[in-house]
Amino acid sequence: MLALSCARLQNEFSMMDRICFLPRLLVAILVVTLYAVPSIAQSRDVDLSGAGSLSLKATLFSASSRGPGVLLLHQCNRQRTIWNDLAQQLASAGFHVLTMDLRGFGESGGDRFDKLTGGEQAKQQAFWPADIDAAFQYLLSQPNVTRDAIGVGGASCGVDNAVQTARRHPEVKSLVLLSGTTDLQGRQLLRSGRRIPGFFALADDDEFPASVVTTQWLYSLTASPQKRLVHYAKGGHGSDMFGQHPELMRAIVEWFRTTLVGGANGSAIAPESSAPARESAVLSLIDQPGGPAKVAQQLAEARRRDPAAVLFPEAIVNIIGYEHLKAGAVAHAIQVFELNVSAFPRSPNAYDSLADGYLAAGKKDLARVNAQKALDLLPSATDVPAAFRDRIRESAEQKLK
Repeated sequence: MLALSCARLQNEFSMMDRICFLPRLLVAILVVTLYAVPSIAQSRDVDLSGAGSLSLKATLFSASSRGPGVLLLHQCNRQRTIWNDLAQQLASAGFHVLTMDLRGFGESGGDRFDKLTGGEQAKQQAFWPADIDAAFQYLLSQPNVTRDAIGVGGASCGVDNAVQTARRHPEVKSLVLLSGTTDLQGRQLLRSGRRIPGFFALADDDEFPASVVTTQWLYSLTASPQKRLVHYAKGGHGSDMFGQHPELMRAIVEWFRTTLVGGANGSAIAPESSAPARESAVLSLIDQPGGPAKVAQQLAEARRRDPAAVLFPEAIVNIIGYEHLKAGAVAHAIQVFELNVSAFPRSPNAYDSLADGYLAAGKKDLARVNAQKALDLLPSATDVPAAFRDRIRESAEQKLK
């Protein structure tokens, strides 16, 4: 429109008029340009009190008006600053965003997570739900936050933290989950709970290959028809994908806009055309009552065609077994461990886990047999790291004693 107006004006004004008009035109263009540049969201660091009054550091990115809130939870090899660019974009789009450093990370208190032993890390992680809840309540306390329209995003270990936050808080209406998994209770929420919309993203070159399978698995079992899977060939792990794919941040902004504000129907965010990997469907079946027996039959049929056929990752199925064991579903856990042994008969860890299942069921003789089998297989398990072999040996010997 400006170009057409200038052409007409040049025909009507004298040379002097044109000279006088040009500065005014330049000023008008400058004003339009300035207003077209996206505003930088206001941000400020805040101090929170976590479990045991531990000091936690967070950053609030405020929108210019009332709107939904978004809590972003970092992965366990990064800190809250990984979300800065996404948080800025979300705040500019009308969302109030809070990022936080988990205890042991960044500027928050607590022993540095990466310096702790496995047992010490588990003790520290036990405080995370209370710490995250403190951040969640702070976000909800902001006067311009729409309290019943909250989104939560997480990467890697932040995926489980995000899903568990949704379990504890019905205000959570949308999830963004990058390269991760959640436990049995979290999967039950996604599978048959409040049908929370879920956005999932992964990359095939993830430094933690299991994340590729588990992310697709969570996507496949999510019951909400509002779900989306973004699958890259390259991009890395969790929020690292933003470096190679800045469009991922824009997709997340649009996702939260759609699921928390509205303006699009379910078909606009329907599942991608590419189906999840076969493993994710198998893992979902293993998780269900009677599922291990069905997968065992599938495995037998596949092995008749190809003796080396593999239907699922040993490590993930091992975790599923222990999750059911922890939940008190001992019989199901044993079925899962038995399935793993049938699929990986040369794995000392598979037998040691099965021994744990039998011990929990009070079947001490079977526990001894399988613990001894684990010890017998250890010398030939050259593909197992030495430190892990030592842990298996210690576990099996403890059961035999």
